[in-house]
Amino acid sequence: MMTSVNEFPFAAVVGQEALKTALLLNVINPRVGGVLISGPRGSAKSTLARALAAILPDDADGHRPPFVTLPLGASEERLTGSLDLQRVLSEREATFHEGLLAKADGGVLYVDEVNLLPDTLVDLLLDVAASGTNIVERDGISHTHSARFSLIGTMNPDEGELRPQLIDRFGLCIEQEAVMSVQQRIAIVQQREAFDRDRQAYVEEYADAQAALTRRITQAQRALVEIATEPWVYEHIAARCERAGVEGLRADVTWHRAAQAHAAWRGANTVAEVDLDTVEPWVLAHRRNHHHTPPPPQSGMPPPPSKGEDTGNDRQAPADDNGRSTASEAQGQWGAMPPVTQKSLSVPAADWPEIVAGRRTTSTSSAPASRLRKGYQPGQRRTHGDTQRPDWFATLIANRGRWPWRRLHYRKARTGQPVLHVVLLDTSASTLGQQLLGRAKGLVERLARQAYAAREQIAVLGFGNDGVTPILPRRRAPKALRERLDAADGGGGTPIREAVLRTARLIRQWRRQDAGLHVRTYLITDGRTRQSLAGLPSLGDCIVVDTERSAVKRGRGALIARQLGAQYRPLSLLTRNEGVADG
Repeated sequence: MMTSVNEFPFAAVVGQEALKTALLLNVINPRVGGVLISGPRGSAKSTLARALAAILPDDADGHRPPFVTLPLGASEERLTGSLDLQRVLSEREATFHEGLLAKADGGVLYVDEVNLLPDTLVDLLLDVAASGTNIVERDGISHTHSARFSLIGTMNPDEGELRPQLIDRFGLCIEQEAVMSVQQRIAIVQQREAFDRDRQAYVEEYADAQAALTRRITQAQRALVEIATEPWVYEHIAARCERAGVEGLRADVTWHRAAQAHAAWRGANTVAEVDLDTVEPWVLAHRRNHHHTPPPPQSGMPPPPSKGEDTGNDRQAPADDNGRSTASEAQGQWGAMPPVTQKSLSVPAADWPEIVAGRRTTSTSSAPASRLRKGYQPGQRRTHGDTQRPDWFATLIANRGRWPWRRLHYRKARTGQPVLHVVLLDTSASTLGQQLLGRAKGLVERLARQAYAAREQIAVLGFGNDGVTPILPRRRAPKALRERLDAADGGGGTPIREAVLRTARLIRQWRRQDAGLHVRTYLITDGRTRQSLAGLPSLGDCIVVDTERSAVKRGRGALIARQLGAQYRPLSLLTRNEGVADG
């Protein structure tokens, strides 16, 4: 089986042993469920995924399993298939034109930059991946076909997260590191130069190694049905999955299948501990839910930083309830404290300004938030301004090919617009005084509950400890968020510029995926930072929530709102009955 001269041979790739093994296990047993490859640019993710096609062994009928690439710009009809309109006009019957799902049946469906895939295609993939069947229906005409495939996706985590519903459909997840040795770098460059110099000769040089891989895969596939599993293996998997806090049983099943495939690849006849240990990080990498919270400091404060030591951008000392500095008691800079845990506090539901589709408010008024319009109930979808568009297929069916048409059919109007709430939560050291961080976490938890009731999406980023950390990747709002919020520690400086720049990049990416997405951003901060936000890109529909409570206020929150072109809301005006809720 000859490798295409346009693809780098699988056997020639330097390093990446974990990724190679994970891909091979999915070929040995496609029921493992595919591989998600997460890593930085230039780490051979796409090269290895595409190279896999050349070493796939032939099936029972002597045909090579298909390897189909799903491009990001694909339409729904290209993915699912379509019905032939020409036949409708000429012969009054519909013929199905297979799409990429039909072509991938029995093989591999590969998606490069899967995290940038439009939500409409993600929804279709989820339905088909769950059932193994693709159903195309249009105006009373239906076509059904098998669509069972291994899903291989690559993504750069710096460009955004993958929807949790889709990420769980990948059996294994390989998180690649950007670090490699000098020797590996040299070998990779030399191999690539040799390949580009004479691709045909290079492919022929590795033909024997490629053929040997194919033969070994075939042997492992035949041995797979004979692999024995002793009772202790099931107990081991169940205990580890419970400890990791995974949801459901997909991890257990995948782990067992992957371990069996690894045993077959080794040439063993039973699952051993080495098989379980090898695949464990790949099975659990994208399914762990437990977040370990370090214990709070027992007593006292850390020693002050040495002379000249940089302790963060903020360097704000803690203040008492009257706003007076307590730096003398702290014996050092507040920004030098280690991360501190602060639990969420209960606050009443905030009165947020109404979200209006297609309008991005830039008012910086400090007046109280406007009430929701009369008759609006939490959970209603936002109105969408699209006008009706003709449905040409339905029109042809209704008129049975006659001209002129007697009746024109229209596509169903969209009932709502997807809404995404993006929260930037200040977790710097200055928010630890007066329980500001706890109150802010309580506000975010309330917002998540409202988004959950409205079936909307949410993402939460924390900025503090001199960095920006995802607290909750973009997903449909969960029913409960307190555990994740409580696990977010506070301390360090306030990298607010980095947080805004990163959020702006994410919003641009999400809108490329879904042009109709409405993003509402919430910047929750006490404003205690020396960084200016002047000149930064606008976040669109943005609200700056000022949590500052000290007697002597710096008023930075209102300035930040003006610099971002955002609405300004003090926390005290959003939650008027805060004292009652705190109990």
